[in-house]
Amino acid sequence: MLLKNTFDRLLARTEHRPWPLPEGPWVMSQRWLDLLFAHWPVPVSALRDQIPVGLEIDTFDGQAWLGVVPFRMEAVRPRGVPSVPGISDFPELNLRTYVRTGDKPGVWFFSLDAGHPLAVRVARALFHLPYFDARMRCAPAGRYIRYRSQRTHKNAHPAHLQALYAPTGGRFSAAPGSLEHWLTERYCLYAANGRGQLYRGEIHHAPWPLQPAEAEFQLNTLASPLGLRLSDPPATLHFARSLDVVVWPLRTCS
Repeated sequence: MLLKNTFDRLLARTEHRPWPLPEGPWVMSQRWLDLLFAHWPVPVSALRDQIPVGLEIDTFDGQAWLGVVPFRMEAVRPRGVPSVPGISDFPELNLRTYVRTGDKPGVWFFSLDAGHPLAVRVARALFHLPYFDARMRCAPAGRYIRYRSQRTHKNAHPAHLQALYAPTGGRFSAAPGSLEHWLTERYCLYAANGRGQLYRGEIHHAPWPLQPAEAEFQLNTLASPLGLRLSDPPATLHFARSLDVVVWPLRTCS
């Protein structure tokens, strides 16, 4: 009953969304914890060849952005199925940019590393997302989060992250029209299968409870498969302690 009430309250709050909730029931829920948004501006031309035809690279004041997002997943479960400790909880790390088609801006993932082999295979099969096996650790280190990831996926391009990060201030909701809002308040992802068919996956959550953050990147090669090197420090850093999310099934983009 407690879990049902949580999602009832979540679905009742929609005034912040840029479009209405999708039709039909959501199919999966999850919680995102100890999340860092680290972002770098990049030229649109550096990404255009990496994005499928049919998607427009979204820009803020004419600038494309690349994000590195380490966090922990918790209570990942299909609707109506209880979460299972050791299976439903694992670290995840993504490299992303921002795209749109029509009037729906969303997220495009270049890679998603995860510390759970079953999650990797399910996500690759059902969501057409570029998930990779990785050896990962996310743990408190005083007031910081220490995060380490080494991609281990067979025949995949190597990628590593070693970082230390922490919030530095109080929570706030990003103001509409701000860069922080543009980078974080996105309610769908885009994916493509091997034949180039585009899909949209809708999500819903409360507005991000952001905090300013600091981070030290000892090693970061996530963008090397794109031929890019991300400087340290990032242009923007934001932290979020916890966010509940519900997910709808993929639908093809016309």
